[in-house]
Amino acid sequence: MESNNPSTCEDLSRAAGSFFAHIDKKPSPPSVIVIGGGISGIAAARALTNASFKVTLLESRNRIGGRVHTDFSFGCPVDMGASWLHGVCNENSLAPLIRVLGLKLYRTSGDNSVLYDHDLESYALFDMDGNQVPQELVIKVGQVFEKILKETVKVRDENEDDMSVSQAISIVLDKHQNLRQEGLAYKVLQWYICRMEAWFAADVDTISLKNWDQEHVLTGGHGLMIRGYYPLIEALAEDLNIKLKHRVTKIAQRCNRVIVTVEGGTNFVADAAIITVPLGVLKANLIEFEPKLPDWKTSAISDIGVGNENKIALCFDTVFWPDVEVLGAVAPTSYACGYFLNLHKATGNPVLVYMAAGRFADDLEKLSDEDSVDFVMFQLRKILPLATNPTRCLVSRWGSDVDTLGAYSCDLVGKPADLYERLRAPVENLLYFAGEAASVDHSGSVHGAYSSGLLAAEECRKNLSRRYGISDFLKVVFREEMTEIMVPLQISRI
Repeated sequence: MESNNPSTCEDLSRAAGSFFAHIDKKPSPPSVIVIGGGISGIAAARALTNASFKVTLLESRNRIGGRVHTDFSFGCPVDMGASWLHGVCNENSLAPLIRVLGLKLYRTSGDNSVLYDHDLESYALFDMDGNQVPQELVIKVGQVFEKILKETVKVRDENEDDMSVSQAISIVLDKHQNLRQEGLAYKVLQWYICRMEAWFAADVDTISLKNWDQEHVLTGGHGLMIRGYYPLIEALAEDLNIKLKHRVTKIAQRCNRVIVTVEGGTNFVADAAIITVPLGVLKANLIEFEPKLPDWKTSAISDIGVGNENKIALCFDTVFWPDVEVLGAVAPTSYACGYFLNLHKATGNPVLVYMAAGRFADDLEKLSDEDSVDFVMFQLRKILPLATNPTRCLVSRWGSDVDTLGAYSCDLVGKPADLYERLRAPVENLLYFAGEAASVDHSGSVHGAYSSGLLAAEECRKNLSRRYGISDFLKVVFREEMTEIMVPLQISRI
């Protein structure tokens, strides 16, 4: 419900309306405001709407999806944010919906791939002189890298204090000289470190040794959404009450109600709110809370890291590159390494996507779109001298985008282990939190964001139902409806 300026309990009652219009009439359904129109917010709004709650979703952008953003300007879908389904299996919370919608996946890796990523046989790595790195060397260095990572676990066990993965790798290499690499092999090792940084969207010298391998990775490998993520977002959002271009500036708790203020001064009043804005937005204090959030909540917001990853998508007239999933450039440092995702392999469209993470992603955002594309094309021509000019280009800027201020969460050195639980926990049973950073087991993933939205909606539903004495029979969750239809996942590997 909208209001202009409810400042007292009496004003609030007039603005929000009584929960019961008359004592002898049917009560109005509980009302919830969902803040943020990414997949987490849409999942929460979907579940509560299906449970007959009155739901208003406020989204600051002029589109839904948040960091899940499929662009169609090339004439084909290109995901400029999230693009993989991590865990192509029935245990993935998104699997039922993907099956029912008939969305096809292209599997890029199995369960045993290095760092949960692409299979080695579909790499083509080059040095900066355009010479392809022998596949035998790529595989050999990959095996060495896995041994190094296993040795870092011993370093963790031997040290009570946390340290960065980079520091642990240095300790391992000092102790095990046989794992050191020289020449071209050293550059390939840096490329593997570059790929590790891409997984976490953060530099290896900031990643926590204690927590880097504690993520619960689902089985089934990883797959690209061939048609992009938008069809899934669109299906979840159907018929929801979504208000675009409504940037929230303040969230107040008064008289067992929540007042949400957007730019321009309009207020929305409800029984509870589910906050799904990206962690970077919370860190920047772009939303004022009244009263202020408790210390246990603000410290969680402060201590969870936010990484950055960006994409520069290039559309070409013809395909001039090898038929592999990833083209990589090796270099003396992980910062100088680079790689392109080949969408032609997965989707048949002549598109390469350059991907950058961590400080390198931050530095790319300091360039104009034109300069960013020029840099990427310079990199591409280093490894493929006959590369033609792209016909169209797209550049993401998740780190400086005021609606995100980062790509996704990561574990920083020396921080407590319960941060994600604290970020997820409700405040006064009025404010609920969801999003990828509020997913205890699957942070940084689309299915983690989706599941956290469902969990927040269910907690909100239970508490409001108890508050107003509503029967539990209203419980309807979208995911539960979809699991009844067991259509197999459509997976290809070209």
